[in-house]
Amino acid sequence: MIRRLLQRFFTEPQPPLAVEPVTEPVVEQTAESEPEPEPLFTWSPRDVGLRDAVLDGWFLNDSGELLKGFAITPDDTLLDVGCGEGAATLFAVRQGASVIFTDSEHDKVSELARQVEAKSSRPSLGLVSNSLPLPLADGCASRVVCMEVLEHVDEPEAFMAELARMGRPGALYLLSVPAPVGEHLQKGIAPASYYQSPNHVQIFTPERFEAMVEDAGLVIEHRQATGFFWVMGMIFFWASEKAAGKDPGGAVRDRIQAPFPHLMGGWARTWEEMLDRPDGLAIKQVLDQFMPKSQVIIARKPLDAGRPDEQ
Repeated sequence: MIRRLLQRFFTEPQPPLAVEPVTEPVVEQTAESEPEPEPLFTWSPRDVGLRDAVLDGWFLNDSGELLKGFAITPDDTLLDVGCGEGAATLFAVRQGASVIFTDSEHDKVSELARQVEAKSSRPSLGLVSNSLPLPLADGCASRVVCMEVLEHVDEPEAFMAELARMGRPGALYLLSVPAPVGEHLQKGIAPASYYQSPNHVQIFTPERFEAMVEDAGLVIEHRQATGFFWVMGMIFFWASEKAAGKDPGGAVRDRIQAPFPHLMGGWARTWEEMLDRPDGLAIKQVLDQFMPKSQVIIARKPLDAGRPDEQ
């Protein structure tokens, strides 16, 4: 057997074949004709991040739950404050709900309005607003979503009171802010502008986040903290930007787009391969608790609640 292996890899030398020389044309390479290097990875952090989120209970199409415990039905009116690209709004549209969506950026509201109109015949309203105050009636929504917004706000307690005002009695709220462990860790590598307007000007401890929700008159029904994948993804994003000498100005979320840095693609590949393991989910849950990206609260407005300033 050893002999056969040696014969496979070290065969007897063969006499060289007589080959006529072929003259190859010489092609001059110019800066314009040089081929672009192929990307090292084809894994998208956004796609892998979506898979990670579904494992956490997000975007459950079969049950109509934006997050486990936050169901949306055709009878609901969803208010999405700080809608961004509109993931929550579009999920609600797919459930047949009416939607109201707001953002401080006109382009985002305009593009989301176009998508909503193309997908739904139900009533909808898009507003460009900083949400203090929103030009909407008290109790206009049965579902209120405000995800990764409060950390950008100079007066988050007043903002939270405004959210409470617009939910009708019995309304469900889905709220999230970055977890402090990930925020403090990123301070070692993120530029100073990441902790200045229009980016993160608040860091919420779990205690402060909970108190802010309860002080607005809401009752907390569920809490969770997840997102280790994105903490590490952001660290690799900052490292790539710093190594490339890129300008860190402006809103960070608008710069995390394809084509992603190769380092982020490599991390997405590693995380996906880990999730494919038999113990992948258990490992993910341990890491999510160790260093979460976001802390999430589902809360409800009491049926007998009046306006917060009348409590």
